[in-house]
Amino acid sequence: MRYFDPHIHMMSRTTDDYEAMAAAGIVGVIEPAFWQGQPRTHAGSFIDYFDALVGWERFRASQFGIRHYCTIAMNPKEANNVAVTEEVLRIMPRYLEKDGVVAVGEIGYDDMTAAEDRFFAEQMQMAVEHELPVLIHTPHRDKKNGTERTIALIREVGIPEHMVVIDHLNEITLPLVMETDCWRGHSIYPHTKMSEQRMVALLQQYGTEKMIVNSAADWGRSDPLKVPKTGEAMREAGFDEATIEKVLFLNPIEFFAQSGRISVDEVAPPEIDQTRTWEDNSVLRGQEPVVG
Repeated sequence: MRYFDPHIHMMSRTTDDYEAMAAAGIVGVIEPAFWQGQPRTHAGSFIDYFDALVGWERFRASQFGIRHYCTIAMNPKEANNVAVTEEVLRIMPRYLEKDGVVAVGEIGYDDMTAAEDRFFAEQMQMAVEHELPVLIHTPHRDKKNGTERTIALIREVGIPEHMVVIDHLNEITLPLVMETDCWRGHSIYPHTKMSEQRMVALLQQYGTEKMIVNSAADWGRSDPLKVPKTGEAMREAGFDEATIEKVLFLNPIEFFAQSGRISVDEVAPPEIDQTRTWEDNSVLRGQEPVVG
């Protein structure tokens, strides 16, 4: 079985994670731009971060047999720094044109402030102008109200709903999104968000159409193998292999393929050649390079 994790923050993970993911059948990932734990106070910090997403991290993933794509955005957690956000949004368009950038995201709400409203809307409009899909983060607090506000703003901006995935859904918010044409994202996460068993129950109740599953693994207590673990839970619940592949491989690629920069055919393990370097840097730390 091949798997695809469409929301995972690999810059927070180790190369051991890449190796474990590849061994579990994950052949591709999407890394959304997000909050790194400490607020960034200068636009230059975002330039370096975006450069790493489209450069080094894409290279590092390939060295362990995984295709890496990313999304670019000012995340909602930091969007309340108005001066920095205005500057970051001025530099974003050049990154939205780069290979491997398959959406604007993750954007949305954190505290649901006026600044978050403004920059959420502006970045959705930017996605429309660049003909890119949008990955939306729903808030951890007051999630139902945040999801309702998200849907209202999507419609106010006028972005086609089929170009939007609303992420971090649960039993309360999924029914709201089911009433739209948006795609439905679910993060499988230890102790919070969704478990594999809860995800299986949602698939049994609501079906598999436009359903997307990710690990959202980051620097917190998380698990980069939650997508294949969801596959095992689906298998135990009686889902057949074709349905598991649809939810955990085909659906997310179909959504992000609307960018024109990713396709099912190209998402396969790249040829590994650990003798290669990126700007004179290698993933090797004394071990013998793997080639082939």
